[in-house]
Amino acid sequence: MSSPELFIVSVLKALVEVAALALLAQGLIGFLSGKAKDNNFVYRLFQVVTGPIYKAVRKITPKFIAEQHLGLVSFFVLFWIWIALIYAKGYVCHAQNLACVPS
Repeated sequence: MSSPELFIVSVLKALVEVAALALLAQGLIGFLSGKAKDNNFVYRLFQVVTGPIYKAVRKITPKFIAEQHLGLVSFFVLFWIWIALIYAKGYVCHAQNLACVPS
């Protein structure tokens, strides 16, 4: 990559992708574990990764959103951030006349 702006947008997009996949994995493990999810080591590991996401989303969401729905809300917030970063990457590529490949 020849552009620092393109690098920054690509890194942010990759971080959002990793966070969204961690949320999905935590949800899947929680679903498969049932009530024993708090004793699952992998589930607790994903809680460490997704904890900052939950805290940030809790600060921007209204109080009437229940805690059990916070994972779904967090995933959709990350999804829309990811969409915005795709557009930002396209804008940077177009503005600087770069030959960017979709990724």
